Amino acid sequence: MRTSARQFAVDWAAGWNSHDLDRILSHYRDDIVFTSRKAQALTGSGHIDGKPALRDYWAKALAAQPDLAFDLVDVFDGADTMVIIYRNHKGVLAAETLHFDSAGMVWMASACHPDD
Repeated sequence: MRTSARQFAVDWAAGWNSHDLDRILSHYRDDIVFTSRKAQALTGSGHIDGKPALRDYWAKALAAQPDLAFDLVDVFDGADTMVIIYRNHKGVLAAETLHFDSAGMVWMASACHPDD
C-alpha cells in the first residue's frame, strides 16, 4: 500500500529535483504506461510503454533541461489515483495523474501541460 498522497507527492517531486533517474523511476512498475504530449518532441509519440522506454525519454528530457525542478502546489487523492499539481522551473503549472496498483506502484501516468 502506498503512503499518504501528500507524502508520496513530496517524495515524487524530490526525486525529480534530484535528477536521479533510479529514484524517479522507483515509483513506477516495469510495465508502466505513460502519456504526455511533451514526449512527442523527443520520442515521436505521446505514448510510452514500459520502464526502459520511459527511462530513455526522461533521460533525454533531463539532459535537455538541466535546470528542471518541480515545486509542489497541490495534491488530489482519489481511489487508487492521485493528481499532483506542480510548477516547474520556468513557472509553468502542470499536472501529473498517477494510477496505483494494490502494491502502491504506478501502473499508468499522464502528464498534462498548458496549451503552448
